[in-house]
Amino acid sequence: MIPPMRQAAFPLRVLSLLLCLAVLLLGGCGGSDKDKTSGPTPPVEVLYNNGLDALNANRFSEANDEFNSLEQNYPFSSWAVNAQIMQAYSEYVQNKYTDAIATLDRFIQLHPVHRDIAYIYYLRALCYYEQIADIERDQKGTEQAMAALQEVVTRFPNTSYANDARLKIDLCRDHMAGKEMEIGRYYQRQHLYQAAIGRFQRVVDDYQTTAHVPEALARIVEVYLALGLVDEAKRTAAVLGYNDPGSVWYQDAYNDLAASGAVSEGLPAPSNGSSGFFGRAWHALF
Repeated sequence: MIPPMRQAAFPLRVLSLLLCLAVLLLGGCGGSDKDKTSGPTPPVEVLYNNGLDALNANRFSEANDEFNSLEQNYPFSSWAVNAQIMQAYSEYVQNKYTDAIATLDRFIQLHPVHRDIAYIYYLRALCYYEQIADIERDQKGTEQAMAALQEVVTRFPNTSYANDARLKIDLCRDHMAGKEMEIGRYYQRQHLYQAAIGRFQRVVDDYQTTAHVPEALARIVEVYLALGLVDEAKRTAAVLGYNDPGSVWYQDAYNDLAASGAVSEGLPAPSNGSSGFFGRAWHALF
């Protein structure tokens, strides 16, 4: 007679063995199913068209996956080169500017004489341009955008990309001038007059074609009068009156001088019939 303990032990060992065999069989079946579902890699043109369809439908993550798969599986095909361009564009429209710039830099290194290289440089410049911060923040991004845009103009001067880049450079310069004006006004409010004059004068010297120059000159007049430098104030107002006699800024400067008893015969009276050189230049451009 088999003791009760041994009677229970035999079927337990058999059961354990059967369970182990079942696990192995199931694992093998799972691997087989995975192999069946993975399938072969789609043809290169299918991957590319799938990426374009996803991009046009604003399914950007799916588009990136398709273009990445194309590059990985067909790295030496012409389709892979186009896929890099489309991937960079996809990243750009998603505002993933850092990723887009990295993709474009890699493209430039690998394909420096590609037929669309002008567009690549232009798209790279746009990535910087779209990141320009408002004038209350640091303007390093504006400087980077100007440099990238200028590279487009220098490398491809006779293209439509260069024409648009020139306009954007002017806007960048106006943005930079606005930042200088903001700092200058802050210094003026704090009675840091020498620092204020430095900022306003930089606008006059370095950003001559921007719309901020008349105000910069008028602010310099204010600061000179605050310092008691009447002759310097009159000379600055004369420059403003010569170039922009119809601006509100010259009117303000003239009124400030009149209130100080410093208006002389050589200083032209404000004119309401002309917007002046700076105003004409600004309206002609925009």
